[in-house]
Amino acid sequence: MTHGMRADSHTPRPDGDGGPRDTAARYALLPLRIFLGVTFVYAGLDKLTDSAFLKDSGAGSIGDMMRAVRDSSAVPALVDMALESPVGFGYAIAFGELAVGIGTLLGLLTRIAALGGALISLSLWLTVSWAAEPYYYGNDLPYLMAWTPLILAGAPLLSVDAALRARRRRGTL
Repeated sequence: MTHGMRADSHTPRPDGDGGPRDTAARYALLPLRIFLGVTFVYAGLDKLTDSAFLKDSGAGSIGDMMRAVRDSSAVPALVDMALESPVGFGYAIAFGELAVGIGTLLGLLTRIAALGGALISLSLWLTVSWAAEPYYYGNDLPYLMAWTPLILAGAPLLSVDAALRARRRRGTL
């Protein structure tokens, strides 16, 4: 019995046309992109249409939520900054989520959209879900990690970015 490199292991072909495995690899980020895009569009719309959320105080308001998490957050100064104008902060988060979600779904400036999503998730993790115990009960940290592949790879297929890149290569843009 010899030990060495397996001859039957998959090696992608340089032209990217190596069959189902190459196709699966090329489309691997698409489900993540769709999930994050839809989730962030939904989250933004949910905030904008929730009459209680975009208020300074009251049950379900952004103001009361921020006051409740202030002392347990990792960065109380960030919460204090948001509390200077809780309604404005609520609108900023909602419109930020919408922009990130739409950019991600369309594949438009995908790396920038993903960075925005990661920053939103990071800020929510350090404030709202920081006190979750154990840490994996808070959902903002997994969202932060989920944005990382899209920051690194962008949207190479089925995206406005890919279409623009193809036009630049052909010299038509």
